[in-house]
Amino acid sequence: MMETSHEKWMQLAVEQAYKAQEKEEVPIGCVIVHDGTVIGAGYNQRETKQQSAAHAELIAIQQACEYIGSWRLENCTLYVTLEPCPMCAGAIVQSRIPHVVFGAADPKAGCAGTLMNLLEEERFNHRAEVTHGILDEVCSNLLTNFFRQIRKNKKNKRHKMFNQE
Repeated sequence: MMETSHEKWMQLAVEQAYKAQEKEEVPIGCVIVHDGTVIGAGYNQRETKQQSAAHAELIAIQQACEYIGSWRLENCTLYVTLEPCPMCAGAIVQSRIPHVVFGAADPKAGCAGTLMNLLEEERFNHRAEVTHGILDEVCSNLLTNFFRQIRKNKKNKRHKMFNQE
């Protein structure tokens, strides 16, 4: 199977997600591409920074803005392993990013088509085209395995506490 450019860039977002996982953060990663170059990259850091806004997309957007020297990220594509939440979708629209590619859908907070679609909302004066399902299985498995391990660790901890009494 031939790799598409979307898969190539999404693989870099997956690598960012692994960085989050190494820090025991929810494994979500993001890269922003402009003219064939990654100009912003980020991974989830909410626990590390104890900041509710330390999402992968927002970190990558900040880096991309610094790189370009503007808050307008026109002609960029944002790749993220999990469908953007309402906060990130709003930041994407406000940043004028015209194309968003995501891996796994988010049934609890997805605002790029699952719960609602803020990115393609016609009432906004700017919209982002959405491509979904790129490396979906890889992205989904990362999250599933992460949360499975957390549940296992909690169960083991409860079991140890119960056996010590």
